[in-house]
Formats: sequence, structure tokens, C-alpha cells
Amino acid sequence: MEADSESMSLVLNRLRRAQGQLAGVIAMIEAGRDCKDVVTQLAAVSRALDRAGFKIVASGMRECLAAEGTNNKPPLTEEELEKLFLALA
Repeated sequence: MEADSESMSLVLNRLRRAQGQLAGVIAMIEAGRDCKDVVTQLAAVSRALDRAGFKIVASGMRECLAAEGTNNKPPLTEEELEKLFLALA
């Protein structure tokens, strides 16, 4: 599970960056910054969240292919992974 731990570490780093970016967007709005700048930064936050979600789904797919569950739970089914993936679309 070392690779999974590494994947989750990357996800957490992405989410922390997105959290910082979102705080920046809030500050920009409060400061009355230009709409174009706010939307550009908000799009960056959205992409960061999407990437984190895709990384989580990819990790789940890898576990499923290896037929390993975590915490005594069965691995996700193909339908469950598809549903998760489509939730990010």
C-alpha cells in the first residue's frame, strides 16, 4: 500500500494548494478585485479540485485491478468507479 499512501499524500498536497487558492479568491472578492482576475483564480481552484478527484479515482481503479480492498472492505466495482468518475465530469 506504499503507492496508495504516496498517492494520497499527493492528493492532500493538491487539496491544500486548492484551499490556499480558494482563500485567495475570497480575499480578491472582498478587496473588490477585477471580475476577470477572480474568475481566472476560481478556475484554477476548480482544476486543482478536479485533479485531486481524478487522482483518488485512479487510485481506486488501481486497487480494484489489484483486487485489494482497504480496511477489510471489498474493492470498488467497475460501476462504482464509473459513477465516481462521472461525478467529477
